[in-house]
Amino acid sequence: MLRTIAVIAQEPVATFELGVLCEVFGIDRTDDGVPAFDFRVCSARPGEPLRTTTGLSVIAPHPLEAARGADLVAIPGGAVDGPYDPEVLDLLRDTAARGGRVLSVCSGAFQLAAAGLLDGRECTTHWRYAARLAEEHPRACVDLDVLYVEDGPVLTSAGTAAGIDACLHLVRTELGSEVATRIARRMVVPPHRSGGQRQFVETPVPTEPCEGLQDVMEWVAERLDEEHSIPSLARRAAMSERTFARRFTAEVGTTPHKWLTSQRVLRARHLLESTDLDIERIARESGFATAAVLRHHFQRQIGIPPVAYRRAFARQPATA
Repeated sequence: MLRTIAVIAQEPVATFELGVLCEVFGIDRTDDGVPAFDFRVCSARPGEPLRTTTGLSVIAPHPLEAARGADLVAIPGGAVDGPYDPEVLDLLRDTAARGGRVLSVCSGAFQLAAAGLLDGRECTTHWRYAARLAEEHPRACVDLDVLYVEDGPVLTSAGTAAGIDACLHLVRTELGSEVATRIARRMVVPPHRSGGQRQFVETPVPTEPCEGLQDVMEWVAERLDEEHSIPSLARRAAMSERTFARRFTAEVGTTPHKWLTSQRVLRARHLLESTDLDIERIARESGFATAAVLRHHFQRQIGIPPVAYRRAFARQPATA
């Protein structure tokens, strides 16, 4: 049962991420039928002001020792560069070993990785740091497509607000959906969000030059609504089809077809955000034959349907 929650505050303290944990677990909502939590903010320097990422200072009233025996030990986002406090790393390992849970918000996953808790486990972090986490900790199975991942006693969440999703998931798992919904209602957030963080990832057209191919790629990017094939692109590049396909994959890191599809999805994202064109028109403008084809590829790459994406990211009121 989830009763005792300890949050480890370390410089520089990530203010919002700490606030998420305080909001979900640190507020007395027994008047709403939510069980009371024994909530502790702990630090290696209890009682001393700690520097934050936003220019404020916070004071943790409890020492690290107060986190031992907690049902959940949580790490807010923070620095992605070590070294990390060995006592904190030992605390995280001990918590998982005795059957407790550990949770990270955003870049806090790097500290769980440093403790060895992500080895062989599915995990996530903010999309800006996902590649770095995977590179520095190759035994961790980093998933960019999710808002949070639970693997055994370890729960990791993606950037910032995804910590809310992870905390509510934990409450739902341990205390039931009714309790999670009551907390979410008081916070004025959805009890569960669909899709993953890929919908928030910036995916601009590559700017790094690809020797011999950059001109072709730029030409295609300006004509995404037209038909393109390997034979036509190879002719454009003055190469044989086989040479073109091989060099494209080697230099760009993906196949021509996958690159073209990703660029068309990127165009669709831009049109969904900035125009009120209907989905059929956006499909044609992006180079997809029909709205159904657009929905298929959009859902597959972004994780949510085009209409849901527009609802979340449109810069002006629009209807689909």
